[in-house]
This record gives sequence, structure tokens and C-alpha cells, in this order.
Amino acid sequence: MAATAELFEEPFDVDEYIERLAWRTPGGRSRGGAEAFDPKRLLEEFVDHIEELKMLDERIQRRVEKLEQQCQKEAKEFAKKVQELQKSNQIAFQHFQELDEHISYVATKVCHLGDQLEGVNTPRQRAVEAQKLMKYFNEFLDGELKSDIFTNPEKIKEAADIIQKLHLIAQELPFQRFSEVKSKIASKYHDLELQLIQEFTNAQKKNEISRMHEVAAVLLHFKGSYFRKDLFEDTAMLCQRVNKEVREVFSSPENVMAKLIQNIFEIKLQSFIRDRLEESKRSDAEQYLKNLYDLYTRTTNLASKLTEFDLGSDKQTFLAKMIKGIFISYLENYIEIETGYLKNRSSMVLQRYYDSKNHQKRPYGSGGIQDLKERIRQRTNLPLGPSIDTHGETFLSQEVVVSLLQETRQAFERCHRLSDPSDLPKNAFRIFTILVEYLCVEHIDYALEIGLAAIPSTDSKTASLYFLDVVQQANTIFHLFDKQFNDHLMPLISSSPKLTECLQKKKEVIEQMEVKLDTGIDRTLNCMIGHMKHILTVEQKKTDFKPEDENNVLIQYTNACVKVCDYVGKQVEKNRNSTDGKNVDTVLTEFGVRFHRLIHEHLQQYTYSSMGGMLAICDVAEYRKCAKEFKIPLVLQLFDTLHALCNLLVVAPDNLKQVCSGEQLTNLDKNILHAFVQLRSDYRSARLGRHFS
Repeated sequence: MAATAELFEEPFDVDEYIERLAWRTPGGRSRGGAEAFDPKRLLEEFVDHIEELKMLDERIQRRVEKLEQQCQKEAKEFAKKVQELQKSNQIAFQHFQELDEHISYVATKVCHLGDQLEGVNTPRQRAVEAQKLMKYFNEFLDGELKSDIFTNPEKIKEAADIIQKLHLIAQELPFQRFSEVKSKIASKYHDLELQLIQEFTNAQKKNEISRMHEVAAVLLHFKGSYFRKDLFEDTAMLCQRVNKEVREVFSSPENVMAKLIQNIFEIKLQSFIRDRLEESKRSDAEQYLKNLYDLYTRTTNLASKLTEFDLGSDKQTFLAKMIKGIFISYLENYIEIETGYLKNRSSMVLQRYYDSKNHQKRPYGSGGIQDLKERIRQRTNLPLGPSIDTHGETFLSQEVVVSLLQETRQAFERCHRLSDPSDLPKNAFRIFTILVEYLCVEHIDYALEIGLAAIPSTDSKTASLYFLDVVQQANTIFHLFDKQFNDHLMPLISSSPKLTECLQKKKEVIEQMEVKLDTGIDRTLNCMIGHMKHILTVEQKKTDFKPEDENNVLIQYTNACVKVCDYVGKQVEKNRNSTDGKNVDTVLTEFGVRFHRLIHEHLQQYTYSSMGGMLAICDVAEYRKCAKEFKIPLVLQLFDTLHALCNLLVVAPDNLKQVCSGEQLTNLDKNILHAFVQLRSDYRSARLGRHFS
């Protein structure tokens, strides 16, 4: 078995195992060796070895079963122990909860007791302080200063604190009654100030920086050594005045000036700015942003003025660090406050406008049956329900637009000043998206949606040109939007990847509005053509072109022609005033082509006598005069051709072929020419069809 165990060494390989077993068996080697190969002996060895392996397998199996039983037993014991631990843990957790509740109860009592003690102690401290001030005031009143605080030079800091408070109290006292004591307090006030200045000078000579800092902190509260009117101007003036003296007195003037400026920034400026900003931050976001912009601008301007002084090797970094120390907490979340205010303000401006119009905004969203109806209506002009009546209101306001652009312009200016250079493009883009949302989507796009819904169907008896007013105002507003984009946004993003994003967003907005403008103009033109068709249907009589008395026709053109030309002239002017640039010619070209198609189809509905054909020519001549007002060559050419076609209604039969080969008709399809000839009342009797065979 020992030999067998050796044969099972890792890594185990069956073929190698059998080879090694055969090699170890006497007579098992196939060649070489002292003994000859003996297959019977090898077989016997294999049979014996197989039996040994079977016994080994049984022993291992019994051992495995024994280990499994032992493992199951230990698992049950472990599970039982875990359950006991869980119960103990649950009990401990309940105890912990009870202890926590008790601690909370005790803490509440302690806090309440502390509040009560503070409520009692604070008035007591104030009373004690007031008593001390009264005591010191009595000494000035008696004219003899006995207190150690005024006579001990080591207590100059405490004396400065007391004299400042007494000086403030003295300002409120009547001059006639307390003039003497006020004079004594003022005298002591100035004496202590001079002593502190001397202390500062001595500390500087000894290079005692901590003492200089301590004395400077006390000196800052003395009015005689600090500011009166404008904090920023006075700071610059103070530094200008002190700089020369510092250079003459001190051996390291740059350190003294740097320390002075550091004290001004860290104590006086920081306190002043914090008070101004914290007060407005809690109550008025607009005022807070204005104050932040103003104070930051004035602080940076002050820092620029201070660069003329010698403040050490890297004064730019020194001053930038001072500014950052004051404003860092306000600039970190500036853009969140800016965008939040801009959204609220923009929403309020729009809501105020719609409220003034007593208008409840209609929900226009993508998807749903309303969107499906609108798409069908835009593409087919089917009357899917009644159009809304806006009573001529475009729901576009230049006052609203100016307000939104003004708010956004100020936001861009603040963003430029207050944003970190690395965040500037990203912050500017956020402001731009708010402008797009409220100006372009919530105002212009909404007005276009209302305008589209207000356009009547083409079979309406009245032609509403309301949408052209919407087009005119939308164009004007978008020019203002585009100007702000170029003037105020572009300088902030021109050198950043955000430029592409902004241009893409602007392009999307333009394309979205252009689709609706094109749809509205198309439907308005259809509405115009529909109204003109209604005029022709009502006013044009069949007898106009086939009068009963051919010799008694007095009119030069029909009443229908007069009314249509009058209507078209007004619409040409309206279209010209409502669009701009190349859009004028585009819209008028489309209108002119549809106008020509309408008249062309209209004339083909009647039969013409000789005199009726002359009247038709007179009508088309008037239509051609009207077409000249379009100032579009294509439109005039179409009516010139139509006028030439009408000549086919009156020309002698023998001259038809000559007229058809004229300059204006020679390129037309023969079917079109034939269709006009067929309108003649003498077409069949004169057999005019042979001229087109």
C-alpha cells in the first residue's frame, strides 16, 4: 500500500499510474532489465492491486461518511449556538433602544435646562456689564480714574474695549449737560488710540508679529484710524496715505503693508461683505445677486488699485487669496442661485403677462390625440373641430421679451464676473437654456401653437390673417434673441466646446419655429385663396361672360374681378409687412402662383361669347395689374401668359393657329391651348378643333 500511495501523488495521471505500477512489478518491464517480461505475473499483480484499490476505496468511503456525520452534528450545534446569539443580540438591542430613549430624554431635559439657564444668565451678564460701564462712567464723571484697567499699561486691550463702549454711549448724551464728561471720554479714547499705535510701532521694531496682529485687531475698532464713508474708497486712500510713512519708518515696509491689507480684508471687509450678503440672501435672491456682483466687483477693483504697493514677491497671488477667502463660500453655489432666480423670475414675468390677458395657457405637448389632430390639420387642412378665437391677440409681447432678455443679460454679466474661468462656458450655457425654455418655447413657440390653432379652415367664409401678425412679431422677437446670443453669450463660450452645443441648440430652436411659421403661412395662404374663391363663387355670374344682349354691355370688368383685386392688393401689403429679407419674395411668390392657379381654374368654368371673351380679357388685365404689385417676375409672367390665353376666346377662327404660335403661347402644351378654345360658345359650330389636329 505504501507503494500504491506513492503512485497517487499529484498531479495524478492514469496512464502514468499504470506505467509506474508495471515498472515496479517484477517481470513487468517490456524490455531491458534483468528479468524477462512475464505477462501472467503482471496480470496477477494488476488483479491484486485492483483488490487493494477496492479495499482502499471502502475505507475512504467509511471515513467520508464518518466525517459527514461529524460535520452535520457540528452544523446543528453551530446553528443552535447562532440562534442563542441572535436571541442575546435581540435582547441587547432592546436594552440599547431603552438606553437611547433614556439618553434622549435626559438630553432634552439638559437642553431645556441650559436654555433656561442661558435665559437667566444672559440678562444677568448684561446687567453686570452695564454695572461695570456705569462704574467706569462715574469715574469720568468725577474726573478721577481709579480703576486698575485705566492705570495698568498691561491692560490696554481691556481699557480699549471699555473706552470704545463708553465713547458710543457718550455720543447719545445731551451735549450741554454732559459736555465735560464727553470731552474726557473722547480725550481718553484718543490717548488709548495713540498708545496702541505706539505699541504697534514697538512690536514692529522688535519683529513681534503676534503682538502686531493683536494690537492691529484692537486698533481696527477705533474710528480715528479707520473708515468713515465708503469702505472701498477709504481703504485705498488709507493705504495711499500710510504707504509713504511705512516705507520711511519700517525696515520691512512690504511686510507691514501686506499685514495692514490682510487685516483690512480679513476683518473689516469680510465682516462688511458678510453682513450685506447674509441679510439679502435670506430675504431677496435678486438683491443678493446684485449685492454679490457689486461687492465682488468693487473688491476686485480695490485689489487692482492695491497692486501699486510693494506687498512682497507675489502680490497678485496674495490679493487673489484674500479675495477668495472672503467670497469662496458665496461663489461655490452662485450658479445654482442664479439659475433658480432666473427661472422663477422668467416664469413670473410670463404668468403676469398671461394673467393681464385673462388667458389660461393651453397645454400643448407632444403625443396624444391632440397632437395627431394638429398634424392631420397641418398637412390636410381638414376641419378637425372648430378653430379657437383669439380675438386678434397674438400672445406675443415685446415688453415681456425685453424683460426676459434684460434679466438674462444681467445674469450673463454676473456669470462672467463671478464664475470660475473653467466653469464659465458651462454656467453660461445653463443660463442660455433657461432663456430658450422661457422665451423661445414658453412664449414664442406657444404663441405659434395658438396662432396655428386660430387659423380657420379653407372653406371658411371669412379669411383670418391673424397668423401674419404672429409671424411679424415672432420675427422681431427672434432678431432680439439672436442679437443677445451674439452680443452677450458668444464672448463667454467662443473658445470652448460649449460653442458647438449652443449653436446646435439655437439651430434646433430656429428649425422648430420655422416649421411652424411655414405651416402657418401655408395655411394662411390657403385661407386667402379660399376667401378669394368664395368671392368669385358669390360675385361671378354665368351671364358675365355670356351676356343676353351682346350689344348692350357697358362694364369694363366684372364686379367679382374688382373685389378680388381689392382683396389681393391688401394681402400683398400685409404679407410684405409681416415678413422680412428673402422671406418676402418667397411668400409673395407662393401667394402669386396660387392666385394665378385660382384665376386660371376659375376662368375654365365658364362658356364665353365674343363679348364675354372681351370681358374676360379685361378681367385678366386687371388681375395682371394686381400681379404687378407683387414685384415678382414669375407671377407677372404667369398672368401675361394667362392674358394671352384669353385672346383665344375672341380671336377669329382662322387666326387661332397664328396666335397659338405667338411668343407667349408657343411653349405651352397643346392641351392647355385646346382647353381654352373649347370654352368658346362657337367651338362646336365653327369646328375649331381642327386647328389643333
